[in-house]
Amino acid sequence: MTITKGWCLLVFLFIQLVVMALLYREGKRLAYFFDNFFKNGSSSLVFPNPQNLSLPGDIYANLRLITRQHCPEVSPYIRGPIHIQFPEALTLEEVVQKTPNVTKGGRYKPTDCESTHNSAIIIPYRNREQHLKYLLYYLHPFLQRQQLNYGIYIITQSGDFTFNRGKLLNVGFKEAMKDEDWDCMLFHDVDLIPEDDRNLYTCDRFPKHVSIAIDKFGYKLPYKSIFGGVSALTPEHYLKVNGFPNNYWGWGGEDDDFAARFNLLNKTEETWKQNGINSVQYNVISKELHPLYTNITVDIGTDKA
Repeated sequence: MTITKGWCLLVFLFIQLVVMALLYREGKRLAYFFDNFFKNGSSSLVFPNPQNLSLPGDIYANLRLITRQHCPEVSPYIRGPIHIQFPEALTLEEVVQKTPNVTKGGRYKPTDCESTHNSAIIIPYRNREQHLKYLLYYLHPFLQRQQLNYGIYIITQSGDFTFNRGKLLNVGFKEAMKDEDWDCMLFHDVDLIPEDDRNLYTCDRFPKHVSIAIDKFGYKLPYKSIFGGVSALTPEHYLKVNGFPNNYWGWGGEDDDFAARFNLLNKTEETWKQNGINSVQYNVISKELHPLYTNITVDIGTDKA
């Protein structure tokens, strides 16, 4: 089959028109981006990992990735106090339907901007399904309104031996950091639900006690040095104090010991360097990526050993 010169010319002109249209459209986007960039400063510019770029022909996807702006310092979706109710017969499947943007393993990234916060939520757990359902029901929307990159880890203690919260949190830290370079770790009890999304699940310059007001205690601290419930620390903070102690079996005590490590008080002054993240021993039995969270089941031994 022979193609005439006239047809070749028409095809060439058509391709030129398509290219010009694409350049005009993307040029307008780039003009808008650079205008906004010079008005708002360098924080609006995102340099993506080259491995995340699409094929050269996908100009729209590449430009959207390159010109994607950082999320604002204060999320516009934060709305303050949350009215907490507990829906009867709530199932995890219903929670999945309510949070369609969460990806496998309980991961989320904002779709409209690039978050500057990467928070891992570490939850020590065993046989608390009802509490877990309600926590996930509220926690996922709560974190998304704050425009965070986040992942939720459930660290499940195997067997029916005495529970060890501190050891499970040490395990959670080590396993989560294998997945991603998190810049903030939230150590979170399964039965605590945040009631105000202005309480940011991010890390500050110093370790932060996040659950300072709980309904059980009339929204007052039972004592000044309490650090339990929910706490936020950078990986550097956590490693600096060698994490939680591993020898507190049963509920209670590990939080006070952990808090004391920042001041090196009492007996903690003598033992904290040898008892913590650097000495935790455990065996991972399974790691499962569920729709709403990553579950890591571990054997941490017993208080009899």
